Amino acid sequence: MKSRTANNYVETKLKKIFLLLLVLGAGTFAQQKNEIPRDTSFSIGSIASKVYKQFPFAKLVIPKLPDGVAEQKDIIYTSYGDRGLHMDIFSPMQKGKRYPGVILVHGGGWRSGNRQMEIPMAQFLASHGYVTATVEYRLSIEALYPAAVNDLKTAVKWMRANAAKYNIDSNKIAVYGCSSGGQLAALLGTTNGLEQFETYSMYFKHSSNVQAVIDVDGVLNMADPDESGKDTIPGKPSAGAMWFGATYKERPDLWTEASAINYVNEKTAPILFINSSIPRFHAGRDEMIRKMNTHNIYSEVHTIQNTPHPFWLFHPWFDEASNYILRFLDRVFKVK
Repeated sequence: MKSRTANNYVETKLKKIFLLLLVLGAGTFAQQKNEIPRDTSFSIGSIASKVYKQFPFAKLVIPKLPDGVAEQKDIIYTSYGDRGLHMDIFSPMQKGKRYPGVILVHGGGWRSGNRQMEIPMAQFLASHGYVTATVEYRLSIEALYPAAVNDLKTAVKWMRANAAKYNIDSNKIAVYGCSSGGQLAALLGTTNGLEQFETYSMYFKHSSNVQAVIDVDGVLNMADPDESGKDTIPGKPSAGAMWFGATYKERPDLWTEASAINYVNEKTAPILFINSSIPRFHAGRDEMIRKMNTHNIYSEVHTIQNTPHPFWLFHPWFDEASNYILRFLDRVFKVK
């Protein structure tokens, strides 16, 4: 009994530490020093308080490095002057083989959130034979669209440029994203080979193409009224308007340009769609699947019923979603 009590005490302390770091935003101290703007409205603390009211049985997923997994933190993958963008790498310790890579993109309305939110999923996938990277990218408070897209394509190139060092199979790279991160992941997967969003300042010899996409509640059609029609209160712009620097009425071209649904072609990567029960986050999904089907591109859909939007951060939904993700990746990359 004493041992169980001690374990519960340690678990509670770790949870509190994790909550504190994510409420503040991991890496905040370095960012304050460099005076990088930060919006912490989408934090584990704010999310948990809302989720627990409606779903008191939910439990926050706490990072725990699995046996056989190595981690490297705060790797700078690209820089803009003195501003470095970071990623954390999790990889199987077993050497002598190459593993598929997965880039994980956090949500937060393109303005808030941080890469540490995706560490539990990165650790889970690394424990099953994937090299994973939780990636920082420039948010709208720092740089408007398409800066985030450029950053993430650079991260893909970095992964290929460093494939030998981290035992990555450069022919098998996936991108996973949640909410606004899911929108970005889908955009990466549908713009393979398209120069429009490419950056050439670093790793220009390497491709930014991805071979698989996991979109968790990420909108696919930004012009859909459920997404583009939210700017109804003067002085209170939507997350999309803050990202584009304009409402849909002011710049419909930008909202349309950032919609993955408009780029589906024969080069589009297979996509796994995992959705909450909130219809707004399904915008464009069914039409996009129909377009993918015309090109014989594989897709899966799993809607997890009776869930809040940020379900992927909590048990029991994390467990269901992570199994869908692993099964999809194993199928697409034929690793088992």
